[in-house]
Amino acid sequence: MSSLTSPRAVGAVVSDAGITLLGSIDGPLVLSVDGRYVWSFSPVRDGRPTRAGTLVEWPSVLRRFLHGSARVRVSDVVGERVLVDEEVVLGDGRGTIEIVDPQGLPLAVDKVGHLCRAFSATDEGIRDEILAGTRRAIDDLREACGVEAYLNYGALLGAVRDGAMIAHDSDTDICYLSRQASPAELMLESYRIERGLRGRGWNVLRMSGGDVKLLLPLSDGRQCHIDVFVAFHVDGTFYQLGNRSGRLPESAIVPFSTITLHGHEFPAPADPEAMLAFVYGPGWRVPDPSFAYADPVAGVRRLDGWLRGFRTDMGRWTEFYRWAEAGRVGRPGSAFARWVHRQLPRGAAIADLGAGTGRDAVHFARHGRPVLAYEFSRAARGTIRRRVAHQDLPVDVRMLLLNELRTVLAAGAELSRDPHHLYARQLLGCLDDAARANLWLLCRMALRGGGRLFLEFSALGPVAGPEPVADPGPAGLVQRLDPELVRREIEAAGGRIDLEELGPGVDMLGDPDPIVCRLRVAWPRPTHRERNPR
Repeated sequence: MSSLTSPRAVGAVVSDAGITLLGSIDGPLVLSVDGRYVWSFSPVRDGRPTRAGTLVEWPSVLRRFLHGSARVRVSDVVGERVLVDEEVVLGDGRGTIEIVDPQGLPLAVDKVGHLCRAFSATDEGIRDEILAGTRRAIDDLREACGVEAYLNYGALLGAVRDGAMIAHDSDTDICYLSRQASPAELMLESYRIERGLRGRGWNVLRMSGGDVKLLLPLSDGRQCHIDVFVAFHVDGTFYQLGNRSGRLPESAIVPFSTITLHGHEFPAPADPEAMLAFVYGPGWRVPDPSFAYADPVAGVRRLDGWLRGFRTDMGRWTEFYRWAEAGRVGRPGSAFARWVHRQLPRGAAIADLGAGTGRDAVHFARHGRPVLAYEFSRAARGTIRRRVAHQDLPVDVRMLLLNELRTVLAAGAELSRDPHHLYARQLLGCLDDAARANLWLLCRMALRGGGRLFLEFSALGPVAGPEPVADPGPAGLVQRLDPELVRREIEAAGGRIDLEELGPGVDMLGDPDPIVCRLRVAWPRPTHRERNPR
């Protein structure tokens, strides 16, 4: 159902598709719903031309909320030019549009496209908790980890501009200048820092070889993220996670200065203005809530190669598992899980790779199988742990990130010592080429002593009817694969396909899928010649 807008709304039209801007509009725009900030965007960057005007589509993270009615306002950043300020009706039109988390706290879209609670919707007491926690993190980094950290990114920007947090920001960021001489030493230092912070009682989420998130519990029931990034110089270039690189002399960073944010004192770079120009560009003084980073490609590639695997879709999967869409994944025991269960000996152990919400891990455990559930999404792992704890099931939940060789080798070593059959339903279509190569490496390590890999994925292939086959759900996160490509990759990695079935099935969300491929694969023991090549 399209929105209803008054003829008085001049300059833009709000609809189920997004916001259509009538005429040329420069600069960032701000969207609020029922008086609360929700999203900022740039028509030039985010829009596309249509017959009606420039359409800026809704961010995917907002769409699930856009059913019902609400007062929508679209204006420039300072609120002087108002394009829309009207009651609108979207989606099914029932009820009121409420963009809130499960606790009823208001949400906004941050600069990297994630839903979060912005500081504009945070009361003073909670804000002080966040700032006190940030100060404690800096002190713990110095006292327990031996590194000196400074305030940076949005928190530094707000402090320099106004002495206050930026209204549309959602977390705090701190950096430390490392003196290590190689990527390996940077990572060793970062893992040492992680251990030190855990020893101080922090809940730490590792994001790469050079940055971690500290999860700070707040009295309103939510968690605030404090990002801890490494910074370093290599051959005259300054690098700072996430993704910044370019020219910035060490004298702009140390010795630290002091800056005040809402009355709290923090260490800051020696030249805060030089740092902000490095991070945000020369226009950093002018507020732009729709700002998006434009990082040098060469610098991003170096940081990816030095310090991390690729986690392009991690945020989108977190949103998927955190919100209502994950409820569509289904009850325990997919048809594929039942198909696999019938082929395994009673009590045989199984490792569910890409376990999601644990629906099939729970099914196998209920049937008396020891289960390892491997999953890269922290939100999904939390769901599995709650699910199996409630039912007292023998499921061990572990982290696996197939784009990071370190975690792949660790899981492969675990499974080589503790053999399990491997199970992967709808995992393959979520992976890029490098991650699939790491999956075959994991299988080769885990199954050389016996056992089987059971795969199901949405496939490319001939289907009756003139229309092309759509990608499976969830949209944009899973792709179809050519079974012949998968066969070639498996055989090149030393695997042997024992059984293959191709036919109709269902996708990850339980929706009908006209063509699904199922494989049973073994990795034979290496021959004497393979073990001892001449």
